Amino acid sequence: MSHLEERLERDLKDLHDRVAKMGAQVQEAVKNSVYALQTGNRKLAFTTVLNDNPINRCMREIDRICHRFFAIHIPSGGHLRLLSSVIRANIELERIGDYAVTIARESAQLSEPPSGNLSRELDRVAGETMLMLKQSIKAFTELNAELAKSTMVMADQLEHNLDVVYTEMMANDDRQRVAEVLAIFVVFTQLKRIADQSKNLCEDTIFAVTGEQKKPKIFNILFVDEDNSSHSQLAEAIARRNHPDVGRYSSAGSVAAAEINSNLATFLQSKGIDYSQAGINSLEQMTEKEISDQHVIISLQGNIESYLPKLPFHTSALEWELGEIPHDEDSHDFDHLYHQLAVLIKDLMELLRGEGA
Repeated sequence: MSHLEERLERDLKDLHDRVAKMGAQVQEAVKNSVYALQTGNRKLAFTTVLNDNPINRCMREIDRICHRFFAIHIPSGGHLRLLSSVIRANIELERIGDYAVTIARESAQLSEPPSGNLSRELDRVAGETMLMLKQSIKAFTELNAELAKSTMVMADQLEHNLDVVYTEMMANDDRQRVAEVLAIFVVFTQLKRIADQSKNLCEDTIFAVTGEQKKPKIFNILFVDEDNSSHSQLAEAIARRNHPDVGRYSSAGSVAAAEINSNLATFLQSKGIDYSQAGINSLEQMTEKEISDQHVIISLQGNIESYLPKLPFHTSALEWELGEIPHDEDSHDFDHLYHQLAVLIKDLMELLRGEGA
């Protein structure tokens, strides 16, 4: 086997392994989003939303490898068909990941999980959908045409089952409201997709003219605690110092303390962290838009519901259990809290933006 043939086989295997990995990630996302909906597990819902970032990165990497493959190997025949299929499958898997995110976000908005007949129908349809997804990914990664054909047959039955569910929903006593909600939801969803695609076209145009690629996403991160005098101030300071290019950071409390904790102020000075511009903020001072603009809100003291009973649809919530702020100037206690927060923040930044964020 020649060097070029070895390189071809190696690159094909690398592409196969990456698609298989992405397929596994997408299956996990769908499974977790459905389970979060069925059980009312809001923590799992928000985790599923955040875990869409690695799926998106995987999609971009596969896309990059496909373009490089074209340039190096100039594929034809079967290899060209395979590469063309990988490009399409890559987009389809990424979209399925997005659908899982929407399910997760919807589940986080519900006050309680679905019950009764609706719950039973959800279990049945979700089970059929996940089986179909599993088999279709298996068929693609194994290039098994027969399995693909048999899996496609499931689509007709699944569509019929969904028609039955819709009919039953429209037949209940509150059918007018159900119809309105479904219609408005569909309209706004389509408008959102049109806007997203329009933005993509703009980015494509810029790249075609200037060669400038899409810039990494900047995430809005809000840290909250009881009075914005201690934990949230420390977390904001660490995030700004360690990850300045990843996010826009802010902090707030249920109420606003008169001033920053004096022991924390002394510790920040010892670390060479300038906190002179840090204000004391409360959530009541923030507008509805300012809160809805946050990608992630992190509670550092207690449940997120104690601060925001109703989260914006596109905002994810995390709860980090931390110890009490030290009551004296013992640098060892502050160092422990500092490093604990630094690790949590680093892990979050790498989840959002990738290794080395």
